[in-house]
Amino acid sequence: MARFLQILNKMKKLFSITFLIVLCTMYFSQSFAQRKNKNNIMVVGHRGASRYAPENTVASAKLAWEQQAHAVEIDVHLSSDNEIVVIHDYDTKKTCGEKHIVSETPLMTLKELDAGNWKDEKYKREQIPTLSEIVSIIPDGRKLVVEIKSDIKIVPVIKKNFGDHKKVDQLLFIAFDYETIVAAKKAFPNNKSFWLSSKFPDGIKATLEKVKEDGLDGVDLRYSIVTPEVIKIAKKLGLEVHVWTVNDLEKAKELKAMGVASITTDIPDQVLDALASK
Repeated sequence: MARFLQILNKMKKLFSITFLIVLCTMYFSQSFAQRKNKNNIMVVGHRGASRYAPENTVASAKLAWEQQAHAVEIDVHLSSDNEIVVIHDYDTKKTCGEKHIVSETPLMTLKELDAGNWKDEKYKREQIPTLSEIVSIIPDGRKLVVEIKSDIKIVPVIKKNFGDHKKVDQLLFIAFDYETIVAAKKAFPNNKSFWLSSKFPDGIKATLEKVKEDGLDGVDLRYSIVTPEVIKIAKKLGLEVHVWTVNDLEKAKELKAMGVASITTDIPDQVLDALASK
């Protein structure tokens, strides 16, 4: 009996220590997250952590999330065989060296290209990923911002592939083409969608009122056109204001003070540290 009680006491001590370690881990993890996300501003890795890794690749997306980015932004096009591929330009010349028009090229051919060596030899043979590949690696609690580069015909393809996906709630949509982003919002009514722009074609108030009227959740603007007036009008309409692409740390702090919802940057690690500092 005495032996049993000794074993029981040891187990209690071991459980207490384990429980304490778990509590400490949770506390410090939460504190780190809070330090990195003061004022609930979201930091988005532009095409991943594209200052350090080849843009729009699995490696770049993973790196941004490793740097604690709250979201990663990627660009999508349709290949000739109707596959959703992640690449910024309409052709592959910039990142792959060889020029293939994405919409005229099948996925199999696109997958044979090297999309990483141009950035650094250590990324040699990094492929052009599909949207499915990027979605599959989104960490819990993070977001993927999908910029629609193809025309409106890509929207039903995205809907077909991701409408019932287990990670669909982690997707946000952006697009420069107004009809396309409105179509994306209609296809994914429970996902936030934002119109990308570097100008206010009808003036600030009229433009934002149209965005609201068409059911969008806000705008994603070139940071240089964002002012306190823009933030004020947007908030009055219940719209979010996101900004791109900010690599100046002082400007990032200024935009945070204005009240933007997110900052897209090539250097998520540096922006997160800058926003967390006093």
